[in-house]
Amino acid sequence: LEAIPEEGAAVLVCNHVTTVDALILAGAVQRPIRFIMYKPIYDIPVLHFVLRAGGAIPIQGEREDAGVHDEAFNAIRAGLQAGDLLAIFPEGALTRDGEVAQFRKGIERIVSETPVPVVPMALKGLWGSFFSHSGGLFRNPSRVWSRVKVCAGKPVPADGVSAAGLWQAVSQLRRDAA
Repeated sequence: LEAIPEEGAAVLVCNHVTTVDALILAGAVQRPIRFIMYKPIYDIPVLHFVLRAGGAIPIQGEREDAGVHDEAFNAIRAGLQAGDLLAIFPEGALTRDGEVAQFRKGIERIVSETPVPVVPMALKGLWGSFFSHSGGLFRNPSRVWSRVKVCAGKPVPADGVSAAGLWQAVSQLRRDAA
């Protein structure tokens, strides 16, 4: 995790395995992280208070709600200009099969508008846990606890960022994690 900048703006990109991935990253990384997350989850009543207090940025697809989409990109730009560490799960959803799904291109827009380094990260050891879709979400009580590995790769400069390249980096980190 020493690859994560100690200060200054950056974006973390990570595979999305469970409903608690953000908590795991927040606990593993020494800096406060502002998570970019799907607005319907952000709006869950009990979670909303905590997420808003933590500076989470709600986002939706442009076709779903153009206003929310535009507000999210404005908040992302402002956060990065202020030197914040942001995190996004570019798959856009939890994995259904334990593999890293194709990354959406929102990360490319983020760094084209506000050039900052992007740190690829991987979570390993969570597939099959109570919080993953393996066997059905919240249906595997034998795996409430898991041995988890969180690793970060070398930061990618903004001019080298592509969704496909980041997908490759995260997939490689996940394979390399012992």
